[in-house]
Amino acid sequence: MVVLQPDPFLSELTSMYERSTEKGSVWVTMKRSSMKCQARLKKMVAKGEAVELRCLVRATDGKKNICTSLSAKEYLKFQASYATVLKAHMHALKKRERKDKKKAAEVEKIPEKAPKKQKKAPSSKKSAGSKS
Repeated sequence: MVVLQPDPFLSELTSMYERSTEKGSVWVTMKRSSMKCQARLKKMVAKGEAVELRCLVRATDGKKNICTSLSAKEYLKFQASYATVLKAHMHALKKRERKDKKKAAEVEKIPEKAPKKQKKAPSSKKSAGSKS
């Protein structure tokens, strides 16, 4: 995995999105990380040293993997730039079909049928002419 600075990461991410416009996907993950192994972290916590947590951002298109690490100060600037990259490449998404619109379309296709008349049940009353 190639670790890049934030600006080259964004430019490479842009090229990944451009390569996958017709077919393919790009996965981007973000997670909190200290960029240190667990043993070092435990020693730092035991000594009372401050641990700087960073944001690890990874991206892959299935063929190429890239990542970058951001401090808290860099994060806001990166997030704004990342948002512009995402907005620029959202045109390839398909619109989601809403359930309400789908049901309304089905109702228009099927004409309403008139309610069926119920048949009268034969009465079990005896006629007035016969006596038993």
